[in-house]
Amino acid sequence: MQRVLKMSQVHRNPRQPREYFNEDALNELATSIDKYGLMQAIEVRPDNELGGYEIVAGERRWRAHQILGRTKIRATIISEKNELQRFKRSMSENVTREDMTPFEEAHGYQRILDEEEGATIETVAADFAKTTTYVKLRLALLDLRIEIQELVQAGKIGTQAAVQIAALNFANQGSVLSKFVRGEFAADNEIVHFAFAMKQQQDQAVLLVVEEMTEEQRTERAAAQKKTRNTLDKIEQVRELLDEIARTKPLKLAETLETQVGARLDQLDRVAESLTKARWQLKQAKAHAEARELVSVNPEAEADSSAEDGADRELAAA
Repeated sequence: MQRVLKMSQVHRNPRQPREYFNEDALNELATSIDKYGLMQAIEVRPDNELGGYEIVAGERRWRAHQILGRTKIRATIISEKNELQRFKRSMSENVTREDMTPFEEAHGYQRILDEEEGATIETVAADFAKTTTYVKLRLALLDLRIEIQELVQAGKIGTQAAVQIAALNFANQGSVLSKFVRGEFAADNEIVHFAFAMKQQQDQAVLLVVEEMTEEQRTERAAAQKKTRNTLDKIEQVRELLDEIARTKPLKLAETLETQVGARLDQLDRVAESLTKARWQLKQAKAHAEARELVSVNPEAEADSSAEDGADRELAAA
């Protein structure tokens, strides 16, 4: 049933999934409503406890009416009595319009998992037309330290980087936070690399210690180091050759290569692709080198390792 209600009769739902409302976006919506009118009525339900009507969907439109100083608003009155279902209805509207922050989504999904009987990540994902991976990544944000959550909410750390950090234990999250505060990350991409490397090392039971290597391991390591460094030195020679090509005028290259221009361009494309992959590996290597100095090994991995060592000693004794 649709009615025109007094603004004073309508109030927000204190358990509404959205907490943050962008002021600029609200002002834009208010301007649109002022010019074209309210295109879609808000949804409300009778509130027998507080009186009046509680918003189920459309709080942004209601707030825009407040900005305009309107005294009335068009509303559809629904009779949904289940509070969790009203919550899901409100959340669905906001998720569909991408109006929620990642943390509002995460808290919303978690509430449904906690309160709805039989709810699973799969059912939650289906309810909101999301993939299970998407919901899992949102939920992972709730594992972040409060300080990092605040940085993400403030837009100082992106969601992708936040998800990588969330995979770390609290000690290692603290190490990432310290580096961030010191300004050691030039961009989110560097945080992603560093956190990913730290996660890999965190899950290792034992980190490689050079002093504890056997002579054979030391020899193999020295040979690998020499081979890799020599390979990288040769790349510098290739760069000089490429610079020479870059300095050559296109017309001259066309005259010199004649019918081979296309094939040579394909050749450079393959080189560029290999260079991109190699650069990615080196960025990860840099992150690993930095993470090694700070990483705290996963206690569960250490426990598993200790158990395995104990079993080996028992077998040896037998």
